Amino acid sequence: MKKVVFAAAAIAAGVLALTGCSKKEGASAKKSEEKVVLTVWESLQGPDEFIKQAGEAYSKAHPNVEIKFVNVELGDAAGQIALDGPAGVGPDIFAAPHDKLGELVNGGHVLPTANPAAVAESVLGACSAALTYDGTMYGYPVSAETYALFYNKDLISESDVPKTWDDLAKWTKEFNANKSGKRGFVMDVGNGYYTILFTTAGGNRLFGTSGTDTSSSYLNTANAVNGMKFFQSLKDALNVPAADLDTGNCDAAFQGGNAAMHITGPWNIKNFKDAGLNFGVAAIPALPGDNKPAASFSGTRAMFVSAYSDHPAEAADFAQFLISASMQQLRFDLTGAMPSVDTPVSSPYIGGFLKQLDYAFPMPSIPEMAKFWETMGNTSKNIWDGADVQAELDACNAAIISK
Repeated sequence: MKKVVFAAAAIAAGVLALTGCSKKEGASAKKSEEKVVLTVWESLQGPDEFIKQAGEAYSKAHPNVEIKFVNVELGDAAGQIALDGPAGVGPDIFAAPHDKLGELVNGGHVLPTANPAAVAESVLGACSAALTYDGTMYGYPVSAETYALFYNKDLISESDVPKTWDDLAKWTKEFNANKSGKRGFVMDVGNGYYTILFTTAGGNRLFGTSGTDTSSSYLNTANAVNGMKFFQSLKDALNVPAADLDTGNCDAAFQGGNAAMHITGPWNIKNFKDAGLNFGVAAIPALPGDNKPAASFSGTRAMFVSAYSDHPAEAADFAQFLISASMQQLRFDLTGAMPSVDTPVSSPYIGGFLKQLDYAFPMPSIPEMAKFWETMGNTSKNIWDGADVQAELDACNAAIISK
């Protein structure tokens, strides 16, 4: 298997003593030997087991600290902390994607990273940058991710994996014509996380190059419109309506051996391996007129210390423990997620993601991202199903930047 060493300074083994502060009156910022229960929100299907096993390891070294896992899915945490935190029933630590950072900071829901210089030095540069907002770092990055092109080696040879979207469309049409009941390619066409890649030709980026220009979403520029027109043309190759191409259906089709190619992320590696698939991972095909992989979103999954925690110092200490080399290896083993620190991992799949990361750009973390997801998702569905591209993208832009 291919060994990949992530290019960042290795994190020192052991756990640092950290300090913090809390919104809750009377909460101590100093760690003590009193019995402490830290509630951690995380998702199921891998991250839950990671928190449980990491919690057991941490408690062995810190017998006074108990880690309590509670299932709150990644996409729900930012909304739920706004309700549960002030009510006193929230977590001490919770997982959220970095694009929620602006929303979390402006809402006063998270504490700054304790010892930010040490954390930033320990993790991948892209991860520390993704968690920096207005010059301050928040959270502890537990994984770096993007998506790429998965392919079923029993349905498509490695040499035939398309390097361009034009070639993908042509190959898919031919495959579908000759393979009844199977599909050459699937992807969630109603999810802005994936469809954003069709707007990125010519260096076009959501909210501009910096990801912070709120004068426009940059989703209705000439490059974005042309890219989404090509996206719309792909329906001729797939011949499937948007309603049947959501994440669940696409994952199931590929996992069941009924799709030759699929765009998804490292979170599905374990699922596809457990299903016995013979698959590989390649960079995303190039957009028309280009010769390099289309730009994808890159993301950083972080553990944030709640501003409402009664035990901020202990929470920060456990959060930093999760980015130690041994815990990052454990997370990779359990979830297939790319480590956020420099630790060697062996996998035949990571190479494809690393190549794609060279062409990925961080999801913006400004509060306006809260409007992006549903708006761009619905826009993408409408375009896929035949709506006027320019009109849809103009309306999408207006909805996202409206105050």
